[in-house]
Amino acid sequence: MMHIEGQSPTAAHWSRQQYEFLFSAVGSQGQSERLAWVVQNDTEKRLDGGPDQDPKLLAFLVAHRIEREWELENVVVGESARRRGIATLLLRELIAQARAERGGNIFLEVRQSNRSARALYEKVGFVEIGLRNSYYAVPPEDAILYRFSLY
Repeated sequence: MMHIEGQSPTAAHWSRQQYEFLFSAVGSQGQSERLAWVVQNDTEKRLDGGPDQDPKLLAFLVAHRIEREWELENVVVGESARRRGIATLLLRELIAQARAERGGNIFLEVRQSNRSARALYEKVGFVEIGLRNSYYAVPPEDAILYRFSLY
Protein backbone atom coordinates (compact mmCIF):
# COMPACT_ATOMS: atom_id res chain seq x y z
CA MET A 1 0.00 0.00 0.00
CA MET A 2 2.78 2.40 0.89
CA HIS A 3 4.55 1.64 -2.38
CA ILE A 4 1.64 2.67 -4.62
CA GLU A 5 0.79 5.57 -2.33
CA GLY A 6 4.34 6.85 -2.91
CA GLN A 7 3.57 6.97 -6.66
CA SER A 8 0.79 9.50 -6.07
CA PRO A 9 1.79 12.93 -4.78
CA THR A 10 -1.87 13.86 -4.18
CA ALA A 11 -2.69 10.82 -2.00
CA ALA A 12 -3.02 11.03 1.76
CA HIS A 13 0.42 9.91 2.90
CA TRP A 14 0.15 7.72 5.96
CA SER A 15 2.86 6.26 8.14
CA ARG A 16 3.60 2.55 8.21
CA GLN A 17 2.07 2.47 11.70
CA GLN A 18 -1.22 3.90 10.37
CA TYR A 19 -1.41 1.18 7.71
CA GLU A 20 -0.53 -1.54 10.19
CA PHE A 21 -3.28 -0.29 12.50
CA LEU A 22 -5.82 -0.95 9.72
CA PHE A 23 -5.09 -4.65 9.95
CA SER A 24 -4.41 -5.00 13.67
CA ALA A 25 -7.98 -4.52 14.91
CA VAL A 26 -10.02 -7.72 14.69
CA GLY A 27 -13.73 -7.39 13.93
CA SER A 28 -15.96 -4.40 14.47
CA GLN A 29 -15.23 -2.02 17.31
CA GLY A 30 -18.83 -1.39 18.26
CA GLN A 31 -20.27 1.48 16.27
CA SER A 32 -16.98 2.34 14.54
CA GLU A 33 -14.85 0.41 12.08
CA ARG A 34 -12.36 0.90 9.26
CA LEU A 35 -12.67 -0.98 6.01
CA ALA A 36 -10.24 -1.34 3.14
CA TRP A 37 -10.96 -2.46 -0.41
CA VAL A 38 -8.10 -3.52 -2.65
CA VAL A 39 -7.76 -4.22 -6.36
CA GLN A 40 -5.01 -6.58 -7.40
CA ASN A 41 -3.83 -8.14 -10.62
CA ASP A 42 -3.66 -11.91 -10.22
CA THR A 43 -2.18 -12.45 -13.68
CA GLU A 44 1.07 -10.52 -13.39
CA LYS A 45 3.97 -12.25 -15.13
CA ARG A 46 7.57 -12.43 -14.01
CA LEU A 47 10.25 -11.07 -16.31
CA ASP A 48 11.07 -14.64 -17.40
CA GLY A 49 7.45 -15.13 -18.55
CA GLY A 50 6.30 -17.39 -15.71
CA PRO A 51 3.40 -16.57 -13.40
CA ASP A 52 4.20 -14.22 -10.54
CA GLN A 53 4.26 -15.65 -7.04
CA ASP A 54 2.31 -12.79 -5.48
CA PRO A 55 -0.59 -10.74 -6.86
CA LYS A 56 0.28 -7.12 -7.58
CA LEU A 57 -1.63 -4.46 -5.67
CA LEU A 58 -3.08 -1.97 -8.16
CA ALA A 59 -5.28 0.23 -5.97
CA PHE A 60 -6.96 0.57 -2.59
CA LEU A 61 -9.58 2.57 -0.74
CA VAL A 62 -9.86 3.04 3.03
CA ALA A 63 -13.05 4.25 4.71
CA HIS A 64 -14.07 4.79 8.32
CA ARG A 65 -17.61 4.15 9.53
CA ILE A 66 -18.88 5.77 12.72
CA GLU A 67 -22.45 4.68 13.35
CA ARG A 68 -24.33 5.74 10.16
CA GLU A 69 -21.75 8.20 8.83
CA TRP A 70 -18.80 7.25 6.65
CA GLU A 71 -15.58 9.03 5.78
CA LEU A 72 -13.48 8.22 2.73
CA GLU A 73 -9.99 8.45 4.21
CA ASN A 74 -7.74 7.41 1.36
CA VAL A 75 -8.02 6.19 -2.21
CA VAL A 76 -4.94 5.44 -4.32
CA VAL A 77 -4.49 3.94 -7.77
CA GLY A 78 -0.96 2.91 -8.79
CA GLU A 79 0.59 4.48 -11.88
CA SER A 80 0.21 1.36 -14.04
CA ALA A 81 -3.54 1.13 -13.34
CA ARG A 82 -4.67 4.74 -13.77
CA ARG A 83 -7.35 5.82 -16.25
CA ARG A 84 -8.94 2.36 -16.29
CA GLY A 85 -11.98 3.04 -14.08
CA ILE A 86 -10.54 1.41 -10.96
CA ALA A 87 -11.10 4.41 -8.67
CA THR A 88 -14.70 4.62 -9.87
CA LEU A 89 -15.13 0.91 -9.11
CA LEU A 90 -13.74 1.37 -5.60
CA LEU A 91 -16.00 4.35 -4.93
CA ARG A 92 -19.06 2.43 -6.13
CA GLU A 93 -18.12 -0.47 -3.82
CA LEU A 94 -17.86 1.94 -0.89
CA ILE A 95 -21.25 3.45 -1.74
CA ALA A 96 -22.84 -0.01 -2.03
CA GLN A 97 -21.38 -1.12 1.33
CA ALA A 98 -22.50 2.08 3.06
CA ARG A 99 -26.02 1.68 1.63
CA ALA A 100 -26.15 -1.98 2.65
CA GLU A 101 -25.31 -0.91 6.20
CA ARG A 102 -27.99 1.83 6.08
CA GLY A 103 -25.49 4.65 6.16
CA GLY A 104 -26.55 8.26 5.97
CA ASN A 105 -23.70 10.08 4.24
CA ILE A 106 -20.15 9.62 3.03
CA PHE A 107 -17.81 12.55 3.62
CA LEU A 108 -14.33 13.32 2.31
CA GLU A 109 -11.87 16.13 1.91
CA VAL A 110 -9.51 16.62 -1.00
CA ARG A 111 -6.78 19.07 -1.91
CA GLN A 112 -8.24 22.08 -3.69
CA SER A 113 -5.69 21.67 -6.50
CA ASN A 114 -6.51 17.98 -7.11
CA ARG A 115 -8.80 18.60 -10.08
CA SER A 116 -8.83 14.99 -11.32
CA ALA A 117 -9.95 13.59 -7.96
CA ARG A 118 -12.57 16.31 -7.58
CA ALA A 119 -13.94 15.52 -11.06
CA LEU A 120 -14.11 11.82 -10.16
CA TYR A 121 -15.97 12.49 -6.89
CA GLU A 122 -18.45 14.75 -8.64
CA LYS A 123 -18.94 12.18 -11.44
CA VAL A 124 -20.10 9.54 -8.94
CA GLY A 125 -22.40 11.97 -7.11
CA PHE A 126 -20.44 13.71 -4.35
CA VAL A 127 -21.42 17.34 -3.77
CA GLU A 128 -19.08 20.09 -2.61
CA ILE A 129 -20.21 21.34 0.83
CA GLY A 130 -17.41 23.45 2.22
CA LEU A 131 -13.78 24.42 2.64
CA ARG A 132 -11.17 23.82 5.35
CA ASN A 133 -8.56 26.56 5.24
CA SER A 134 -4.93 25.39 5.40
CA TYR A 135 -6.03 21.80 6.12
CA TYR A 136 -3.00 20.22 4.45
CA ALA A 137 0.46 21.00 5.79
CA VAL A 138 2.89 19.62 3.19
CA PRO A 139 2.52 21.52 0.98
CA PRO A 140 0.12 23.98 2.63
CA GLU A 141 -3.26 23.94 0.94
CA ASP A 142 -6.98 24.22 1.57
CA ALA A 143 -9.24 21.18 1.51
CA ILE A 144 -12.56 21.00 -0.31
CA LEU A 145 -15.21 19.06 1.61
CA TYR A 146 -17.61 16.72 -0.19
CA ARG A 147 -20.68 14.72 0.83
CA PHE A 148 -22.51 11.85 -0.82
CA SER A 149 -26.06 11.43 0.54
CA LEU A 150 -26.97 7.75 0.55
CA TYR A 151 -30.76 8.28 0.81
